[in-house]
Amino acid sequence: MSQLFLRTLRDDPADAEVPSHRLLVRAGYVRRAAPGIYSWLPLGLKVLDKVEAIVREEMDAIGAQEVRFPALLPREPYEATNRWTEYGPNLFRLKDRRGTDMLLGPTHEEMFALLVKDLYSSYKDLPLSLYQIQTKYRDEARPRAGILRGREFVMKDSYSFDVDDAGLEASYAAHRAAYVRIFDRLGLDYVVVHADSGAMGGSASEEFLAVAETGEDTFVRSPGGYAANVEAVTTVVPEPLPYDDVPPAHAERTPATPTIETLVDHLQEHFPRDDRPWQAADTLKNVLVVLRHPDGTREPLAVGVPGDREVDPKRLETQVAPAEVEPFGDDDFAAHPTLVKGYIGPGVLGTDSASGIRYLVDPRVVEGTRWVTGANEEGSHVIDLVAGRDFTADGTIEAAEVRAGDPAPDGSGPLELARGLEMGHIFQLGRKYAEALGLQVLDENGKLVTVTMGSYGVGVSRAVAAVIEGSHDELGLVWPRELAPYDVHLVAAGKDPAILPAAEQIAAELEGSGISVLLDDRPKVSPGVKFKDAELLGMPTIVVVGRGLADGVVEVKDRATGERRDVAVDALVGELRGTCR
Repeated sequence: MSQLFLRTLRDDPADAEVPSHRLLVRAGYVRRAAPGIYSWLPLGLKVLDKVEAIVREEMDAIGAQEVRFPALLPREPYEATNRWTEYGPNLFRLKDRRGTDMLLGPTHEEMFALLVKDLYSSYKDLPLSLYQIQTKYRDEARPRAGILRGREFVMKDSYSFDVDDAGLEASYAAHRAAYVRIFDRLGLDYVVVHADSGAMGGSASEEFLAVAETGEDTFVRSPGGYAANVEAVTTVVPEPLPYDDVPPAHAERTPATPTIETLVDHLQEHFPRDDRPWQAADTLKNVLVVLRHPDGTREPLAVGVPGDREVDPKRLETQVAPAEVEPFGDDDFAAHPTLVKGYIGPGVLGTDSASGIRYLVDPRVVEGTRWVTGANEEGSHVIDLVAGRDFTADGTIEAAEVRAGDPAPDGSGPLELARGLEMGHIFQLGRKYAEALGLQVLDENGKLVTVTMGSYGVGVSRAVAAVIEGSHDELGLVWPRELAPYDVHLVAAGKDPAILPAAEQIAAELEGSGISVLLDDRPKVSPGVKFKDAELLGMPTIVVVGRGLADGVVEVKDRATGERRDVAVDALVGELRGTCR
């Protein structure tokens, strides 16, 4: 450590929001270069290399072959798939000295497909799986949480190429099994969930989420085994209801009811029901947003959800991707004078209405359901408005929040909510990119067929932070042994001149036995500081050469459990050889 390029910090970085960000910076593993961009220092790079090695071993084990594409890419392939436009502001764009459009690669589907197209032409060449571990670039609007959500990050992306769908399913299954082994080896507490394919497209998609309270993704699971990212949860649609006995819809004065809560209170007082009290779920809330499409056009959209639920921004964004969601502002209301702010109802919504605004509703708004909703008149609501009788939406949308206790789509019980970090995502892409780029081969009958593809990603640099989110304590990092920069942190602590030579001898013997050692030999650092740094840096085993040396023993501490024991110096190598392998 007297030579290691390292400076530990006692205070948390000012912008740290999550434990991994705080501890990686304090322990000197990474250093911020710019918002969302980090330098990897020697200890951090050792961990990153170990994650890469695990990923590489498991990809090689399923027969995938490693390639390396440039990070600087031409525009044309991304123009062919329309992602030059669809990526919008998330894409880093630049021009070379000749004025040619270039980009920094956010992902490489196009380049993989073109490489295979260039070299392979027959079904005999397939199946094929290729992968790379490469730096990616996405201009995140809000980079946060250190290396968990950066603008530059290391990712493993692999792609399978098959002649038919049966081949794709086999390639997908092989990658899925490899991912299970990868995340098991990383020591992550993770769950595999159904996911929405989003802009990537494809027929099937699953995410591997590391369970963490600090996670950006919400997922659900049921007692019967259903698990899905919240964006991919589908609503259990109720059966249509008869409405022959429902009275005609009628507008009523409802002054001073700016919220669902005040509306329900007003209904209860002035329009009591015979069967039960009014509930927020009896109201239909119509939320207006603006969709900004990749080509820059703006489209207003109205979303109708039961009044006891909010519109979930992430679910909405997933449904309308690649468009981005923006607020419906005062200028938008001015452009649509038929809308009465705060009292908007289905009567003025829909592509065939006076406003012309597309109107999508929650799947629970089925035929025969009766609602209280805005009458499009200040201080007025419509009661007994029946779906299918009094209004018809342009379609449905899965945008309402998912809540604990909602039924699982597969009938496996009530859902519970948890949070996680996306560590891996696998897709059955199908032929979307192959068709766009003309990737075809001759089949066994000599007929040209379009290749079907799978896409499989692992967040390599993100994995370093995700492991810490689940493995740290109030003292610092706690590395699992397979990822730790060193097996043993050896502390020479004390003024006895015999201590340092003894520690150096122990370090040499351990290294000779294949056990990697970080030796704290700093001459002018107090034992207290050395002990704190050992806890902060998080090696699995801490060995202290100190006062016990006079009795022929050293102290061995397990960093994860805190268990301490004295071990005879001449027995140390043998004991640690069993522990560290």
